[in-house]
Amino acid sequence: MSTPHLPGISHQKLTEIRRDIHAHPELAFAEHRTAELVARHLEGLGIEVHRGIGQTGVVGVVRGGKGLRAIGLRADMDALPMQERNEFAHKSRHQGCMHACGHDGHTTMLLGAAEALAAARDFDGTVYLIFQPAEEGEGGGRAMIEDGLFERFPMEAVFGMHNWPGMPAGHFAVHAGPVMASADRFDIEIVGHGAHAAMPHLGKDPLTAGAALVQALQTIVSRTLDPIDAAVVSVTGFQAGEAYNVIPDRAQLFGTVRAFSEDVQDHVERHLARICEGIAAAFGVRVDFSYRRGYPPTINSAAEAALCAEVARTVAGAEAVRTDMRPSMGAEDFAYFLQHKPGAYVWIGNGPGEGGCTLHNPNYDFNDAIIPPGVGYWVELVRRILGPLNT
Repeated sequence: MSTPHLPGISHQKLTEIRRDIHAHPELAFAEHRTAELVARHLEGLGIEVHRGIGQTGVVGVVRGGKGLRAIGLRADMDALPMQERNEFAHKSRHQGCMHACGHDGHTTMLLGAAEALAAARDFDGTVYLIFQPAEEGEGGGRAMIEDGLFERFPMEAVFGMHNWPGMPAGHFAVHAGPVMASADRFDIEIVGHGAHAAMPHLGKDPLTAGAALVQALQTIVSRTLDPIDAAVVSVTGFQAGEAYNVIPDRAQLFGTVRAFSEDVQDHVERHLARICEGIAAAFGVRVDFSYRRGYPPTINSAAEAALCAEVARTVAGAEAVRTDMRPSMGAEDFAYFLQHKPGAYVWIGNGPGEGGCTLHNPNYDFNDAIIPPGVGYWVELVRRILGPLNT
């Protein structure tokens, strides 16, 4: 693995920072300690700092030379509402909250890149270091954009990186096009007529209607969608009834839809509504359906993805960079950034995923060994895009 020269960067120091963040996780829009740690670290490097963007977001500004070009590098800071099961020294000190997705490592790698870039300033332009809150389902990226991120910090492109368990440590995967899916939610309430369980003919059973609805929803992907297109429709909740001898008067269902394009999102939403109407008519019940768009698909722009792959090969070697990995049905709010700017979101291998070291698992931990290649990737990307100083 060939890592670019990183002046003044201590792997041990960055590991200590990462483990400190891991030990003090904070949930979406509550990343006050983490944001202040980030801001103070940047200020200590002589970097211009802007706090409170999108509530708890932080942006650092590193300038090199007099070039007018500018790019953004983004890391997420929030943790998940989960109880950690690890027993190492840097385990979470907060009950019911842990860094189970590696945002502690993402933040640390960008802090390492900030240190290297501020020390060398051997590029011609401006780098905006975006430390984003609330990636885990709360849309912190959107909040930063609505708070004027791109107006206040005009960048031509923006880039993100996420660790990926199961991929060899320090390897990279780069996608040209979709890399993560959308994440929509639906809620369905079936209103029937309650009755004695021994006299079902006197009621209108929402449970049988709900069971039929769950089965019918599976045909959206299998029978109405072009097999070339990818989508997931999962019913993840079915709630009804309180007694053995009572047919309830209503049932609630909810679930998620994943897709890689807005057209497929539209298709699935339309057919969900159609099936709900059909079930209502068939069972003589009322079906109330609501559909909420969540994170859009994360879609890399082709030119930026190609450039990121070249940079990753420089850092990790050609054999350690894949451009043929399948995208994930997971979702990521970096998608909002890519709706406004060209850019690319890449994966860096976190090593084997055995023993629970997978994303959103209570035994997960970020692999500190990938901090140097992560830092190296960010630094090389800046140098490649903004170019050397004009002398």
